[in-house]
Amino acid sequence: MSTPPPSPALPPVRTAVVGLGWVARSVWLPRLLDSPAFTVTAAVDPDERGRAAVTGSEAADPTGLSVLASVADLDPAEVDLAVVAVPNHLHCAVACELLTKGIAVFLEKPVCLTSEEAERLAAAERAGGTVLLAGSAARHRADVRGLYRAAERLGEVRHIELAWVRARGVPDRGGWFTQRSLAGGGALVDLGWHLLDIAAPLLGTAAFRHAIGTVSADFITRASSRAAWRDDDNDAEGEGAGGGTDVEDTARGFLVTDDGRSVVLHASWASHEAVDTTRVTVDGSAGSATLRCTFGFSPNRLDESVLTRTAEGTTRRLAVPAERVGAEYDRQLALLPGLLHDPAAQGRAIDEARRTIGAIERVYTSARAVQELRQSAPV
Repeated sequence: MSTPPPSPALPPVRTAVVGLGWVARSVWLPRLLDSPAFTVTAAVDPDERGRAAVTGSEAADPTGLSVLASVADLDPAEVDLAVVAVPNHLHCAVACELLTKGIAVFLEKPVCLTSEEAERLAAAERAGGTVLLAGSAARHRADVRGLYRAAERLGEVRHIELAWVRARGVPDRGGWFTQRSLAGGGALVDLGWHLLDIAAPLLGTAAFRHAIGTVSADFITRASSRAAWRDDDNDAEGEGAGGGTDVEDTARGFLVTDDGRSVVLHASWASHEAVDTTRVTVDGSAGSATLRCTFGFSPNRLDESVLTRTAEGTTRRLAVPAERVGAEYDRQLALLPGLLHDPAAQGRAIDEARRTIGAIERVYTSARAVQELRQSAPV
């Protein structure tokens, strides 16, 4: 998991990890501790169990690592960057507090749960004179980079199809992930944010003018549909486990940009499929390209990534280098020190978040309208 050493001009980034759940312990802490470009100075979680999981970890260096209960205890004179991986409903509040104090923030997706939260983050970023950076690891996958290169030869992009369909993968069932008040939504917020993030470089600055969609929850309460590989504490067996579920396991949407391009979106935590599959197709005026792979850490995945390009009736497979699961997180981490010193980085994550959360909100609005219509229809 080693990342490139820091530039001689850039000292190690003094980093705090805020939120010590699965993603922090399994993804960010090991990589930060392994990288010479970062020095982990603090770990923060209001939950005593989260703090205990870090202090008792073999990966944690007990020397020089403060384990704290609140971000209020972080000193901006001693912290350059906070990696925030708290539950979704806390993203905005925690990031705003840190940004206002002048601490740069790397925020796990979703960056925000509403358009109003996006504006609060923008104001905090300006007030603190620092920068908000956003998790977008999928863009740094080797196969996705290959898709972007292939897209450069497709002429004008006309249409994009985005699908991440898990066979089994409902996260933390009965915990915060499956409660709307805490997560902001289900598969659309979780997986859909990644998918829309993939589309962003292909769409440029185009905004979504139209968005419709549907949601469903056929699998979410089935014990067989849970993400067993996450080993979530709240994910108990049986119907109605934990704190309940009121979000979707599947979302489908159709979006149109203000310059006339269309996007189809399909995000599912669980399905009838045999393996977890991510599929991205880009249709252009001069051809199309399709990537089939598996995003994320699920072991129930395709054997390899397959990228093809089709033009004038001929489909050709393009080379994609093999890489280990999670390599994309190493690449994104290696870029963070430079982004912290890039004046152009300020405001960039917010601009993309505005478009993404705007699209998600409109898909949910459309889905609710359909559900309300069905409920009001005479029997």
